[in-house]
Amino acid sequence: MTYLSNGPGGYFGSALVVDATDGSSRTLELPERVLRDYLGGAGLGVWLMNELAPPGVDPLNPAAPLAFVFSPLVGTPLTTSAKFAVVAKSPLTGLLTDALASSHFAISGKFTGHDAIVITGRAPARAHLLIDADGARLVDAAPEWGMSASDAEESLRARHGRRWRAASIGPAGEHGVRYATISHDGRHAGRGGLGAVLGAKNIKAVAVQGRTRPPLADREAVLAAAKDLRGRSFGPATAKYRELGTLANLLAFNAINTLPTRNFQSATFAEAPMLSAEGLAQSRSVARNSCASCSIGCEHIYATKGGTKARVEYENVFALGPMCGVSDPDQVLEASARCDALGLDTISAGGTIAWAMECVERGLLDAPWLRFGDGAALLRVLDEIGSRTGVGELLAEGSRRAADVVGQGSAAFAPHVKGMEMPGYEPRTMQSMALGLAVNSRGADHNRSGAYEADLKGGLDRVRGTAEHVRAAIETEDRAAVMDSLILCKFLRGVFDEPFTEWAELLSKVTGWDVDGDELHETARRIVLAKRAFNLREGWTPADDWLPERFLDSPLELGSGRTATLPAARLRTMIDTYYAERGLDPQGRSLPPTLAQTPAGTEQPT
Repeated sequence: MTYLSNGPGGYFGSALVVDATDGSSRTLELPERVLRDYLGGAGLGVWLMNELAPPGVDPLNPAAPLAFVFSPLVGTPLTTSAKFAVVAKSPLTGLLTDALASSHFAISGKFTGHDAIVITGRAPARAHLLIDADGARLVDAAPEWGMSASDAEESLRARHGRRWRAASIGPAGEHGVRYATISHDGRHAGRGGLGAVLGAKNIKAVAVQGRTRPPLADREAVLAAAKDLRGRSFGPATAKYRELGTLANLLAFNAINTLPTRNFQSATFAEAPMLSAEGLAQSRSVARNSCASCSIGCEHIYATKGGTKARVEYENVFALGPMCGVSDPDQVLEASARCDALGLDTISAGGTIAWAMECVERGLLDAPWLRFGDGAALLRVLDEIGSRTGVGELLAEGSRRAADVVGQGSAAFAPHVKGMEMPGYEPRTMQSMALGLAVNSRGADHNRSGAYEADLKGGLDRVRGTAEHVRAAIETEDRAAVMDSLILCKFLRGVFDEPFTEWAELLSKVTGWDVDGDELHETARRIVLAKRAFNLREGWTPADDWLPERFLDSPLELGSGRTATLPAARLRTMIDTYYAERGLDPQGRSLPPTLAQTPAGTEQPT
């Protein structure tokens, strides 16, 4: 293993920029000030997009960059640190998106000697992009075209060598489905359609093989911190994820009226126990698994009676089960596995299909077979979306664009923010989360906001949003910005008593920087606002920070004569308070220049 660095510990100080048109590449220097200001992962990714994306570029245009971004912690023994971010302009939202994933691809990609790998251009023929110590090159991908991502990865490694680690697209990415994923080691960079961006570059897979490791500023201190963090990762803060996985949330959310059902027409699902972790674990559990360099082991694999195996999390079961009214475990598990094989984001797939089911129910869409509760129809429509055939040609565009085509008032119940379909949280009964969904730069997203934490902790009235909810939402957004840039798994967040201080200590041990919690908190704000700056440049308007009409002013029945309501005026007040707390103007536009730093030569929109 070679040790090499042009900057602080944990970094190489450069990004590799590859032009897929001919396989040529160049090195982009990453100054230490940029690395310290943006860290890595999602933070460094937005800096790269501001630097390399032509303003106004279509996400599927060859000139649009797609970045695989690593972090200073990748390759260290710190648990959950084998993660990377894929960052691009989203074909689903037209704004910035970043998707995080964990796998050996992160380690191998970092060890090619780069803090990021950026791809521009379009290959002249179907290709894989291979990157190692000898540089970048294109190889023929014809044998793998049409395969699932996992099959393509296996085939590529069989042809070119087992040491390669690949991130691949499935058929959905090849066909330009706007919520196609990029997959690797059975994991997925899921949201925002990054698979479609890679497919538009005529690239089936990016494969990496590296043997160059950046040094650590204080190796012994990092090893000691890793031992301590690993021990804490086995504690009660992560027990739920180890024992049942995130699917443990299903029954809990159903009990508190926040489980979206039949396209958010209800917040409880009578058949929820049939899909619960407690129920499935008894008869269908096959195995538990861990991501690379992870000691938590949250991944739970279940099987249908027919033998199909599926990696199961709360979000894919919610989206393909209650959201579509489907209660048969075999059909929901099969649908989840089908999404993996096709390379589809389960949240956007389920949300778009549920919207279509409601359109059929209302007589607005001519697909009478596509009904709530019909698991066979769910599987059929997933195949049609993945191949862009039949009604799938429309639904491959996502719920916002599909509603624009169907019209007839269907936009009022299309479950998206900024074009991204909503995760499994009912905003009327989780009003911190309502704000987080409305203002998030990525769109309707639970990972870049995390405001649901404030609703679930019990200290705030989750059905009546106030200024306290706003401040809590901002704090969770700041914490997420740091975790997504260092990068550490969100499931570790509960093991830190003083998160920013403790994260700063980890970063200092790796890099040698004298960074403290206050600086890291400032870094978080900078990253959040830099994302907003990019979106402003790309056409964001104040109307984008809002929720669908369905959730505003209309009461949600909770049973026993109780209701929950999110008045539009209350949401407006919360958003205005958020803008003020973030230092924005009343339209959410003007950015504090000390925080929203942009690359030299660019201008902040006003």
